[in-house]
Amino acid sequence: MTKPIRLVASFFTVGLWTLLSRVAGFVRDIMIAAFFGSGPIAEAFQVAFSLPNMFRRFFAEGAFNMAFVPMFSKKLEADENPVEFAQDAFAGLAAVLIVLTLIAQMFMPWFVWAMASGFVGDTRFDTAVDFARICFPYILFISLAALLSGVLNASGRFAAAAAAPVFLNIIIVAAMGSAYLLGWDTSRALVWAVPVAGIAQMGLVWYAADRAGLRLIPRLPKMTPDIKKLAIIAAPAALAGGVVQVNLLVGRQVASYFDGAIQWLSVADRLYQLPLGVVGIAIGVVLLPDLSRKIRANDTDGGRHAFNRAAEFSLALTLPSAAALCIAAEPLISVLFERGRFTSADSIATATALAVYACGLPAFVFQKVIQPLYFAREDTKTPFYFALVSMIINLVVAVGLSYQFGYIAAALGTTVSAWGMIILLWLGTKNMGDAARFDDRFVKTLPKVLIAVAIMGVVVYGVQLTLTEALHTHGKRYIALAALVISGMATYAIALIGTGAYSVTDIKGFVKRG
Repeated sequence: MTKPIRLVASFFTVGLWTLLSRVAGFVRDIMIAAFFGSGPIAEAFQVAFSLPNMFRRFFAEGAFNMAFVPMFSKKLEADENPVEFAQDAFAGLAAVLIVLTLIAQMFMPWFVWAMASGFVGDTRFDTAVDFARICFPYILFISLAALLSGVLNASGRFAAAAAAPVFLNIIIVAAMGSAYLLGWDTSRALVWAVPVAGIAQMGLVWYAADRAGLRLIPRLPKMTPDIKKLAIIAAPAALAGGVVQVNLLVGRQVASYFDGAIQWLSVADRLYQLPLGVVGIAIGVVLLPDLSRKIRANDTDGGRHAFNRAAEFSLALTLPSAAALCIAAEPLISVLFERGRFTSADSIATATALAVYACGLPAFVFQKVIQPLYFAREDTKTPFYFALVSMIINLVVAVGLSYQFGYIAAALGTTVSAWGMIILLWLGTKNMGDAARFDDRFVKTLPKVLIAVAIMGVVVYGVQLTLTEALHTHGKRYIALAALVISGMATYAIALIGTGAYSVTDIKGFVKRG
């Protein structure tokens, strides 16, 4: 049984590296905003880059890995030749992705049209097609890197897999910075950096797996009984992943009909993805293999403890993040992104989207906690059915409200459908027994966390009003934003202790384990 301290320490390991990646991503997006604003180049790149990332979530971190990790974990636990199984999966995934990449190169205009039909008829469309042909091979490298990361995570090695995404942002930042200093085409440097970063990411995790004694050698794919079982389990999850991507497509299609909206939504997405990535991805990565091992061992108490601590940990960090992003959306966007070609009008439009996304943040993160309860039992069909309902909700809200609320309808659809998905996932756990029930510690802690969040929200709002002028004054705004953030963090920590949600020892322990 995984010790609680090790579980929390693993959350922090993944979370820390994810935080570094998100910070590097901020620098990347700040540079893109400064160089290109919300103009045609920025929007074309966002669409081009979203194509491989859409399929990445479909094949890699999504459907494929959700099916692969539990199977690999069980084979590893029982010593049933796990490396052979991983090699077969690696070969099969590579074959599918090579074919997909070739098809995409041939039909790229149709792929771009499916992402942003509002681009048709202006320069954004041809630019997006050109950029997408360069970016798309990233899907091959990053998906294979995700499989290798799953191998490492299942064997209890989280650092290298969590560190790999940092490479993408560092390489893109270095490419744009170098191009600017040398007088080269910055947009070309940005686009070509994407596949180069994919190669670097795959190389890092392959090396880490090799050093861990889990060497995967490329070879021709073959259909073994285990790979057939993997495909059968992955198919519903792939369909569910497809539904999620339809949700994203709906949002981008709506945004493509409003000039600048794709860039505004992308920047807002970057900010709310920070806590989602640090907390949600960390929990999803660590919790799935841990639950898989416990379910195989019939360790109901251990599974329930892991689920509850993940739920408690995620909400304790996500709820204050959501409140802060909603209350302080405008100063955050203004200070972080408003420079160069990114104007104050862009800041206001982006902040509105961020506030809407922030309202759905707890739902996005809690999905990462509940879904492993299904995937660890190799149940990928139920989340698929729920995702279909979520897709319909998103479609109705995003398209139906776009005539009244414009591009904001895309963010509203995402948020409303996320809460709908959470409700369905939770109702679906009723037949899972005690492993999917909240324990006394969680029930007692949550109300105290909510009180602490409310106290923090009041303080953040008051400090923001006090610092309004400084937050919009060059030379002072960075210090003012730092003061706003620090005051919120300090207030929340003190409120947690004051309400009895956590003790000083608990908070020090979290920091030490991280």
